Amino acid sequence: MNFFKKIFGSSDAASDEENESEYAGTPIQDSHLSIDERFIFNFKKNGGKFLYCENKQEVAEQFENILEENDWFENEVLCYEPALFSLLEENKLPYHSPANPRFLLATCENLIADEGSILFSSKQIKQNKPNELPPNIVIIATTSQMLPMKSDGLSAIKRKYERDYPTNITTIKYFEKAKEEDFTQYGSVAKNLYLLLLEDL
Repeated sequence: MNFFKKIFGSSDAASDEENESEYAGTPIQDSHLSIDERFIFNFKKNGGKFLYCENKQEVAEQFENILEENDWFENEVLCYEPALFSLLEENKLPYHSPANPRFLLATCENLIADEGSILFSSKQIKQNKPNELPPNIVIIATTSQMLPMKSDGLSAIKRKYERDYPTNITTIKYFEKAKEEDFTQYGSVAKNLYLLLLEDL
């Protein structure tokens, strides 16, 4: 997927900001935008922080950068996925029965382009509602997880889990508090969310 290389050139966080202006006036539902472009535009519009990674080593490096930027070293972490434990162990972050986790580290089911939202299930967040999760979230996802609409995400979950079907399927869409009162955010909880997006296509 050369789209990300075309936009970002490299995984430098600075390149993310440099190219933000390219989307400043783009209509959200513009039909000529690819799924990738639509997701990134809407995700950033919702206040999400996006870091593109070409390989797993870059994921580990960017994760460390996030820890450093927020001074999260030695803080407890909420994480339910054994595949991610090694990343926490490498950074000496406690995750066993955290009493006061500073952030959630998780994967997700899908990335929903038309909303710029992240689709979760009980596989990542157990039975927690979004307002019960820590205020800070770090998500590791892949480019192949991007889908046009929420209905596509629900269909993908049905195909993925023939047995042991997950529960608590929910999306998180808002990643910063609205500057003005916005009725579309009523009842939702804004999260400080970082997305580490790994190229896998």
